[in-house]
Amino acid sequence: MVRIGDTTLDITQQNAAVEKTLEQTDNPRHRYLLQVYLRHRYLESAGRWEEILDPELTVDEPHYRFSLARQPYFELRGKEQIGGLYKHWTDTDQAVFYVSDEQVAVGDHVVMGRGISWQQTLGSELPADAGIDVDPEAMYLSKSAIAMIWPYDHRGLLLGEDVWEFDPSVREYVKLDPADVLTAQQARELLDPYILPIPAFDDATMLPR
Repeated sequence: MVRIGDTTLDITQQNAAVEKTLEQTDNPRHRYLLQVYLRHRYLESAGRWEEILDPELTVDEPHYRFSLARQPYFELRGKEQIGGLYKHWTDTDQAVFYVSDEQVAVGDHVVMGRGISWQQTLGSELPADAGIDVDPEAMYLSKSAIAMIWPYDHRGLLLGEDVWEFDPSVREYVKLDPADVLTAQQARELLDPYILPIPAFDDATMLPR
């Protein structure tokens, strides 16, 4: 766990809002989407990114779009490009995310989230105008107020991600003590127990094209 001011960050609690929404959801289709959404998010921070691109979770040509403060808008298309980003984050211990103050909603074709994201980020990869004296060899937490829309097709496969920073004034970079940095392997050991199999997909969760 990491303590930043009055906030305690625990990677095993990164999906607490999703779990709460799942507990309160009865609709079979919506429950299915929340469960595959949970699996994706845990896999990402555990560094098991190859499993995110499994054809049972993601369409053949997913499309990711990002609009984040101090960074140019960019898109990723296809599993090769998206896998390249996940691999880079895992190889550099930047796939570690903490989440706080999140709200989650689900519909027939979408899961939406809004909250505070804290991503481990290498100093060498912080934006040039970060506004702090950056140590390129250190690890930071990049704090962002973000909203996400994840669309799904009729089979419950992920079509992509739309992620944007809705309040740039929240952005902050916190230098981590080396003892507080999680490696990809440590994150995996903590999160593996939370990664559940893909739930059964039956007629109750199917929608017409």
